[in-house]
Amino acid sequence: MTFKTIGRHTARAGGRAARFGGRVALRTLRAATDEATPDVPIPPPARPLDLPGRGTTHVLDIPGPTADAPVLLLMHGIATTGPLTWFTVLDELSRHYRVVTFDQRWHGRGIRSPRFLLDDCADDGAAVLDALGIDRAVVVGYSMGGASAQVMWQRHPERVAGLVLCSTSSHWEGHLGERVFFQMLRVINTGLLTIAADKVRRHGEALLPVDEASLMALRDWALAELRTTSLWAFPVVMAELGRFDSNAWIGDVDVPTGVLVTARDHAIPTERQRQLAARIPDAVVRESPGGHVSLILDLERWRPAFLALVDEIVQQAAGPALRSVR
Repeated sequence: MTFKTIGRHTARAGGRAARFGGRVALRTLRAATDEATPDVPIPPPARPLDLPGRGTTHVLDIPGPTADAPVLLLMHGIATTGPLTWFTVLDELSRHYRVVTFDQRWHGRGIRSPRFLLDDCADDGAAVLDALGIDRAVVVGYSMGGASAQVMWQRHPERVAGLVLCSTSSHWEGHLGERVFFQMLRVINTGLLTIAADKVRRHGEALLPVDEASLMALRDWALAELRTTSLWAFPVVMAELGRFDSNAWIGDVDVPTGVLVTARDHAIPTERQRQLAARIPDAVVRESPGGHVSLILDLERWRPAFLALVDEIVQQAAGPALRSVR
């Protein structure tokens, strides 16, 4: 078999993985929006922000009620964007905090780069704070964003005042089936990476202008926002998550930390979420009864637990002078 033939097979396998991941994400959001469109406003348009030496991403920076309001930096999940992951709680959060979220690499209108690494996502988070003139923030991560948030604490502890980790884990690769799956992805990506990076770049160049998307109805906006992430990103990002493992250092976390567990989660095993919380000294643990997409599908029960946990961690991190009382 020639290298050319291997390349064709690799591209086909990568394409199948990309299409599968995209269909899962699209069906999830369609089910969510068809079943019950949340009664929340469409987020304001994100704006391009140049991160010197790194590239240009899109950032949503919503002012808080006062100039000195505590800052939340929200890290999003796989195959979505900052606004799309967090749109159901942005309005509530911004009543008490300055809220910043951005599209991570290979997602939405985020940086297009030759590779995807969680280390780069964490460094981008610190660079976003630099560009916005923010010293420290409570970093909030959902699913993949929880991994990015953990890495950001490890690489930039001076920028992280606290952590809120939702529906996430200290590792993605665990049992035999997962080890086989992630090993297959790593093999596929050996020949896929250059192809996928080019596909992601081309996809980004063809995106609808952000101001046009903001004029849509909520459901249409959400579906359009979902489509801003190329399906080709999925296998590469998943392979990187398979390599992620914070177990060696997560016990060193020394900032106020909250973990929100989703009790019927079939994407990130609930027991793995609880294990993460147990490894972090003095972590505040709260539980929501729904599944992985509770921030849309089970919003009425998930949102109060999330907002209360954010308040508690901000109060611990900021001290009495900047306490925000809901």
